[in-house]
Amino acid sequence: MEKKENRIIDTWLRKHHLIYAAATRHPFILTIRDGTIDLSAFKTWLAQDYLFVRESIPFVATVLAKAWKQSDDNHTDTEVILGGMASLNDEVAWFKNEASKWGIQLTDVVPQKPNKSYCTFLESLMAPEIEYAMLITAFWAIEAVYQESFAHCLEDEAKIPDVLQGTCQRWGNDGFGQYCESLKRIANRHLELISDNLLPKAHEDLLAKAETVFLRVLEHEVEFWNMSLGEANSTST
Repeated sequence: MEKKENRIIDTWLRKHHLIYAAATRHPFILTIRDGTIDLSAFKTWLAQDYLFVRESIPFVATVLAKAWKQSDDNHTDTEVILGGMASLNDEVAWFKNEASKWGIQLTDVVPQKPNKSYCTFLESLMAPEIEYAMLITAFWAIEAVYQESFAHCLEDEAKIPDVLQGTCQRWGNDGFGQYCESLKRIANRHLELISDNLLPKAHEDLLAKAETVFLRVLEHEVEFWNMSLGEANSTST
């Protein structure tokens, strides 16, 4: 029998498996995996994701603040999210180091339209009235897409270029996978608390909003990968 703590998100993953696969098995990722990636596309992704990570820091801080206020499990939520936020400093440093290796002047990089749209979406989730369950769901989904995508590149039959091994290891390693599983359990628990604490109609409305947030993250992730490949509908600034 399916564990209750995994029920809601696992149900969404089955229900929306096509868009989830589009985000985690995108052609950008598949070309890294099979070694045919156009390195100019990788450089576009690297520069744009550096900007995205910097712009997403206030969002992660909001998730952490609401976890501290609303979590009732002896601060386990706070510790997990704080660990993720602490790693952002290292992540920004990693992007700067990689950009230097690839000859990218980060000060010259301008955010493209999908990047700006994604950041605007995260800003909308920082509003005071947004429930913690919605925030932690979004945070889990953002992290999970990268973990599943780059872990796919590390499978035995993959042929990733040597120069991209470090990138794939950064998000595809087992430790990051365990961190994402922790976020998933936290999100599931708070989604279940909605059903325990609210009347049926209010519960359904809030779960529907959380599901929409999950789908919006996946859509933005797909557009971000599209942008990295230089697709026409994703490159305007």
